[in-house]
Amino acid sequence: MSDVYEQRAIKEAQRYVRSLEKKSSIIQRTSKKVQTQINDKIPDKVHGVVTESIKTMVKLALTSSEYIYPIKVDESWTLVERENFIKQRLKQYKQTAMIEGAGTGAGGILLGMADFPLLLSIKMKFLFDVGQIYGYDVKKYEERMYLLHVFMLAFSSDEKRKNVWKTLEDWDHQKRVWQEVDWKSLQLEYRDTIDFAKMLQLVPGFGAIVGALANKQFLEQLGETSMNMYRLRRLT
Repeated sequence: MSDVYEQRAIKEAQRYVRSLEKKSSIIQRTSKKVQTQINDKIPDKVHGVVTESIKTMVKLALTSSEYIYPIKVDESWTLVERENFIKQRLKQYKQTAMIEGAGTGAGGILLGMADFPLLLSIKMKFLFDVGQIYGYDVKKYEERMYLLHVFMLAFSSDEKRKNVWKTLEDWDHQKRVWQEVDWKSLQLEYRDTIDFAKMLQLVPGFGAIVGALANKQFLEQLGETSMNMYRLRRLT
């Protein structure tokens, strides 16, 4: 059972990697172009404020224990046991994200804007859970950096995603030579990836529905990416 599951998991991970070579949908590419044009017109001072806020939140995840909730993991667990546990956690996090998205989406622009840091916090907590369940010490800085790259892979444009994958593919080497994070690039890629759905969340009347569904989709996206990256890391 375990060997069969691992073979299937590897094939799924390899399919995911091949999907990274495919272009995003026309809507996603068009919205990215529009957002890039808008970003070019925004003063650097404004970009600086946004970049600093995201940088602060992500650095908190990389340097503190705020997002780490110790999970009892039996080292003898098979891959299927670990991933069943992860799927249970993902279900719980999706429910939390949907409730949070619906609440902030129904609360107008101010609460809608508050959804960005709240959703980011949920994503970070889920990633730390995933790392622990797969058997890695997420208290180590290099493991936190790995999680950050998984996060970047899940929420980046086509071009950026390919570069991030190359880093993850060669992580044993890259973790020794990795330089400072390009925070402005990180925040723009993340913001642009989720902006289209989150802007709809601010529209009066159906913001709650959009907020719930969008947050659910973002967690599923992160779950798929993180599981496939750790599958490749453990099994190849």
